[in-house]
Amino acid sequence: MNEQYNITVKNCDLHYGDFQALKGINIDILEREVTALIGPSGCGKSTFIKMLNRMNDLVENCRITGEIMIGGQDIYAKGTDVTLLRKNVGMVFQKPNPFPMSIYDNIAFAPRTFGIKKKAELDGIVEQSLKQAGLWDEARDRLRKSALSLSGGQQQRLCIARALAADPKILLMDEPTSALDPISTGKIEDLLSELKKDYTIVIVTHNMQQATRISDKTAFFLLGEIIEFGVTESIFSLPKDKRTENYITGRFG
Repeated sequence: MNEQYNITVKNCDLHYGDFQALKGINIDILEREVTALIGPSGCGKSTFIKMLNRMNDLVENCRITGEIMIGGQDIYAKGTDVTLLRKNVGMVFQKPNPFPMSIYDNIAFAPRTFGIKKKAELDGIVEQSLKQAGLWDEARDRLRKSALSLSGGQQQRLCIARALAADPKILLMDEPTSALDPISTGKIEDLLSELKKDYTIVIVTHNMQQATRISDKTAFFLLGEIIEFGVTESIFSLPKDKRTENYITGRFG
């Protein structure tokens, strides 16, 4: 097993000032699997994934205790290279957020940041990333046009391609299809089943059917705690906790 793809979280608490947003989080996320995070709004799912690439560093009065290991490295240890961490742990947000520049420059942005300057090399990364994101055929003749000219679904696949261009090990996705139509959603779900052959994927979703379609494991969050975590099929067919059952059968949330 290639340890660099695994995420291990032990006894993690996260506070924003006096408010405790995450309580006693313990979870092992394995490489080359899709792990879905479900639960009602405000229960800590997005806070949790932002913790995995230290995006919470940008939030005032955010305090984290416990241990988060990625590839055997404590990502909150002193001396951690946060830029390298964010290269290895890519992020795709709820709303597509392409940079206001060309399709090509969006994808080339991260490789250039990490020192790749040769045109032939950048061309290769742009093509490869767009192919991985299922966007090459639609974008190959428009690479110099603004990324903002793409449709919403295309923009979200561009954002996935942009994350892949940094050559990450892990992809974090915060409700990546919630703003998209069913056809675009289907394309991204198909894409995830391909990408998990090479990447570890953690996805926040409010769509229970989506969780059952695309994920290997599911974690149910409630009020900042993980109530239940396991194989997706078991969580949805035989939940062990009554609160999980109540949520997935639509009794609350």
